[in-house]
Amino acid sequence: MSESGPGKAIFSLERVCLTYVQGQARRKVLCDINFALFPGQRIALYGPNGSGKTTLFRCITGLERPQKGLVRFHEKILHTEKDFLVLRRNVGFVLQQAEDQLFFPTVLEDVAFGPLNLGLAPEAARERALDTLASLELSGFENRLIHQLSGGEKKLVSLAGVLAMCPEALLLDEPINGLDNAARERLMEILRGLNTPRIVISHDWDFITRVTTEYLTLQDGRLSWFSPSCAHAHLHAHPLGGEPHEH
Repeated sequence: MSESGPGKAIFSLERVCLTYVQGQARRKVLCDINFALFPGQRIALYGPNGSGKTTLFRCITGLERPQKGLVRFHEKILHTEKDFLVLRRNVGFVLQQAEDQLFFPTVLEDVAFGPLNLGLAPEAARERALDTLASLELSGFENRLIHQLSGGEKKLVSLAGVLAMCPEALLLDEPINGLDNAARERLMEILRGLNTPRIVISHDWDFITRVTTEYLTLQDGRLSWFSPSCAHAHLHAHPLGGEPHEH
């Protein structure tokens, strides 16, 4: 599934199905998912808690393998871990919990890690990291200790680590969860200034309408498009008022 986009797809999923099996229990999470992300697209992904949004991201990046279906990167079918490693180097995945993405003692070490893995020489990786931090208004953070950062600062540093790899596309999983208003606004302005194609998981309608232009919902294992006019937030007195809908 995808609305029309310019050029060829960056990545795509074809008839992807994934079921979690625990003992005798089986739960279908993704059912016959067809989707492609094209250059220029900025897509919001909405769905109830537990609907499989993060699982979808993990299937795209090969961290989970569906029982059925295909994942392609630039039209090439991905089979092996080596195949998916190529996608991961080009599709940045910003995790919901920044602490899960930050491993090194200092900010500079963490942000330079990705460029080093891409094969850049240490000095080139350092310069790439410093330039990325500066682009996010984090100059002067390079020697800060990760464990001393605020939640909002950790979120920005985790984003910097991904952007330092110059990804073709971004997957952002609840990027404003736990942020105060100032950090939320700052992250929003950063994303608004990026031209990178993206999929953003969020339940915050104000946020997604400002950083994305197309809207998908995942429910009962299936993806569907809905109109931007459905994305709104206000008090409701009727059931399911928080779901995408129209009046």
